[in-house]
Amino acid sequence: MPIWIFRLSTLIAFPFLTYDFIDRDPVSLAGGLLCGLIIVIAEAVFKRLRLIKIMIGCSGFLLGWLLFVFIDYAVLNFGGEHGSPAWWDNYAQYVKIGLVVFGVLACLFKSRDLEGLSYKGRHIKVVDESALMDGRVVDLCEINFLSGIIVIPVFVLEQLNKMAASKDPMERAKGRRGLDVAARLQELKEITVRITSKTPKAENDVERIIKLAKGFDAEVVTLDFNMNKIGALHDVVVLNIADLATALKPVVLPGESMSLFIMKDGKEKDQGIGYLDDGTMVVVEEGRRHIGKRTEVAVYSILQTSSGRMIFAKVK
Repeated sequence: MPIWIFRLSTLIAFPFLTYDFIDRDPVSLAGGLLCGLIIVIAEAVFKRLRLIKIMIGCSGFLLGWLLFVFIDYAVLNFGGEHGSPAWWDNYAQYVKIGLVVFGVLACLFKSRDLEGLSYKGRHIKVVDESALMDGRVVDLCEINFLSGIIVIPVFVLEQLNKMAASKDPMERAKGRRGLDVAARLQELKEITVRITSKTPKAENDVERIIKLAKGFDAEVVTLDFNMNKIGALHDVVVLNIADLATALKPVVLPGESMSLFIMKDGKEKDQGIGYLDDGTMVVVEEGRRHIGKRTEVAVYSILQTSSGRMIFAKVK
């Protein structure tokens, strides 16, 4: 609310100031209104820009100015007696404005390259520790399912380092696996990997990842379901590998037949238990005597539960 008060007061105050202090005519009012609009637009633009963008724009301004200084020096010293006045009277100001604008725009358009990040015609993906600990992100990159630039934040690597130094064997194994996957990603030729030290201020790592991705206009690769919810709130695309695995589960319909290896006995009498390639459990009636064998079974029922899917079949 205060920002709208500032904008409204700027649009109202500037015309009256120019009318009172410059000239009491409609032109002064129009000029004051134009100045107020410029200030409001500049405030809105700078509010959306990150500090690094503003610094890069200032660098472009200085580069354009320095280039004009060199050209001006060359004209004044080597242009002769007739070249210098013509240069200043007809061309200097236009060349100065053109070079400064060109420098600012060129640096802003190439800001991702200056930050060490570039679209290269494709998207940027930010990975979190859950994706690195899972490891399937490497397989997705190797088959070119994930393309572009993979960005690994430094704070994610620090979290994995802490886990790798933990006294808990399970946590230590996850941390080491995450670091190994990060190293494998950097060795891949199919994709470019960048390490960024940017650490947005946030209450937890999930929000920090989302803010970082939003700043880069990137997507997030994760296995954390909470990331999907927070990403939707911040208008950030989240690629959840677990959702991908669920979507790619083979479709099995009642009445279909399949070849299944029965591994163990079930809870009920004469039941056998087998698993599909994606881990879906298949309960086979009268399958106990086929344990340790691959058998043709026919699906007669499918049960979808909160923990996954169960398939019920009979030996053919």
